[in-house]
Order: sequence, then structure tokens, then C-alpha cells
Amino acid sequence: MPSKTRPPTTSDPRQNHLLASLPDTEYQRWLPHLEAVEMPLGQVLYESGSVLSHVYFPTTSIVSLLYVTESGASAEIAVVGFEGLVGISLFMGGGSTPSRGVVQSAGQGFRLKAHIMKAEFERSGPVLHLLLRYTQALITQMSQTAVCNRHHSLDQQLCRWLLLSLDRLRGHDLVMTQELIANMLGVRREGVTEGALKLQKSGLIRYSRGHIAVLDRDGLEKRVCECYAVVKKEYDRLLPDQVAK
Repeated sequence: MPSKTRPPTTSDPRQNHLLASLPDTEYQRWLPHLEAVEMPLGQVLYESGSVLSHVYFPTTSIVSLLYVTESGASAEIAVVGFEGLVGISLFMGGGSTPSRGVVQSAGQGFRLKAHIMKAEFERSGPVLHLLLRYTQALITQMSQTAVCNRHHSLDQQLCRWLLLSLDRLRGHDLVMTQELIANMLGVRREGVTEGALKLQKSGLIRYSRGHIAVLDRDGLEKRVCECYAVVKKEYDRLLPDQVAK
């Protein structure tokens, strides 16, 4: 279970885009129930098939949603950062999910108990519409990830993954293990190393022991497949920076 240790008091729920997009009346109603949590690298927020007890709103962390096979192999189906939430099955009627939620980039976030989220969703109104727009954007990311993993090169997949991660994290540095990257992309560790070194030789990133610093974002965008643009366009359309309050 996630640590109950609270991050520094400077942590602000409205660092999360969805929480910042709530009308003030709804935000003030949620605020006493939002619990600040540390989200360390590799932490499993929930396992496949488990009943979710909370939804999570990352602020300075990124969570990877993974599908895990019976043999233990895994592949990433989506990433969630400060733009969204983890645990849509709670309000979409499932209660549990076939995916696993793992912290991809360490940081902080907030969580809300399951019964409170369900009650808020069932109130209808602006909360329901906001969460449905987010869900549609997330489904687009999942669908495009499946297409990308099937039809595009590891080099293109790695560029897509880096850009999607950067869009969900404030800054240009990512810290994670080779094994975690390999599990997310569904490839061998050697493939991740080879792909990262190619990008490094091209001057796009600096890669060392699981630390990735993006040096040339424009270069990544020129190298990536169309999957990144499809996902970004849908998020921008459904979740604009200024949501009417």
C-alpha cells in the first residue's frame, strides 16, 4: 500500500490538472478528503484484479498502467501524470481493473477514497463531464499505444514514451531502472539500452544508469511516429488548459 507519509506542506492539489479544473464549489468539497502521499519509484498502487480503495491524482510523479500476462510478462498501456488520475474503473462501474498501476517516475500526489469518488461521480454535473472527457482521452492513449507497439519500431516507441512522459512531468529529467523501462515497453533490457544509446548518439537525450535527460525535444518530435501527435491532440481537445469553472 502507498506510504501515508505526507509530502512537504508546499504540495498543492491544484498541481494536478484535473483537480485544478474542478469548479471551486466541487474543489472545496473535495479538499478535506484529499490525502497527500509520497509515490516512490516502482511502487505498485494496485494489482491486476484487485478492488481499488482509492483513486490517485499525481502532482510530481508519473504512473504507468501495465497489462500483465499469466506468465508474468508485462507491457504498458498508458501513462498518467499531473494531467489526470489513476483508477478510472472506480467510477466507470468496474471496481477492479485488469491492469497494474506502477509508479514510473517518483514524486508526490494525492488520493481520494473510493466511496467519495463514486459519490462525486454520481452527483453528475461538471465532475461527471470532466471525468468522462478525461476517460475518453485516456482510452485514446491506450488504443494508440496498442497500435504503436504492433506497427512501429522500438526507436519510435521509445520516442513516443519519452514525449508522453515529459508531457506529464514538470522538467526534462526521468529517473527509472532499465528493467522498469523494458517492462513498460514489453521488450528485453538490451533493447532498451540499444534504443537509448541510439538516441544519445543523435544528441537527443543523455542516458546513464536509468537516468534520462532530454536534450532536444524538437528532435524527438521529428523522430517519433504519428502516435504521439494523435494522443496529444485528443488530450488538448478534451482537456484544454482553461476549463470553465
